[in-house]
Amino acid sequence: MNLLRELIKELSAGLNPAEYPPQFFKNHLSFRLKNNRIEAVRHPHIPDINSFLFVDRQKEILLKNTEQFVEGYPANDVLLWGARGTGKSSLVKALLGVFGDKGLRIIQLYKDEIPELAELYEVLRDKEERFILFFDDLSFEPHEDSFKLLKSLLEGDIEERPPNVLVYATTNRRNLIPEVEEEEKFPEESVQERVSLVERFGIRLQFLPFSQQNYLEIVKNYLDTFGVEFNEEIKRKALRWATERGSFSGRVAFQFVKDLLGRLRIKADKI
Repeated sequence: MNLLRELIKELSAGLNPAEYPPQFFKNHLSFRLKNNRIEAVRHPHIPDINSFLFVDRQKEILLKNTEQFVEGYPANDVLLWGARGTGKSSLVKALLGVFGDKGLRIIQLYKDEIPELAELYEVLRDKEERFILFFDDLSFEPHEDSFKLLKSLLEGDIEERPPNVLVYATTNRRNLIPEVEEEEKFPEESVQERVSLVERFGIRLQFLPFSQQNYLEIVKNYLDTFGVEFNEEIKRKALRWATERGSFSGRVAFQFVKDLLGRLRIKADKI
């Protein structure tokens, strides 16, 4: 029983700024919250920023905003929204490869951890590094109230947010919350409530679905990096793969390439 009480006490203790000396954030590029603790990600996934195709405008805007932030100039929170598998999350993670040596750090969060944001602000305040709080695949259901807390903590809370903290979020929903339901008593107010959260993000980048030709170009680009020639047979296989999955997304292209490379290497090893 004493052990259980100690565990409950430990889990409810919250974030203690004294536990995170300056060196903690200098030694790692990315972090996550876990059980009210900030944990370093020892093997972060950092895609090559130059590997992204067909999102040039979005990449340019994101890079410029992040550069302003890292250099200590005014910058905006960013919402990346749109079709699945178009590179939204990977583009955010790729920023570490560009700005990591200039002090950029990413802390990944989930919506269940929104109540810890105020405490996290205190930990990060006055640190030399610049922190992006990253919410991946963020969305809320109509009955959830945590979006109101996020809205307040983004802009409107009585406490000023640290100047070295921005929020970047990805989502498949334009307004983060489903459209108004017919049975709602005051639908106009619901619309305003939903839109007001999105409006807290000064930059909103839309990612459109890829075309079939876009998809094939992405497959070819991946294969080029592995030294595999793109031919008509591979093209037919890539199109069949995408058709079976109902999508021409970049994610589906990468999944196809992994499957193809695995098959080719197994075949080569048996020769």
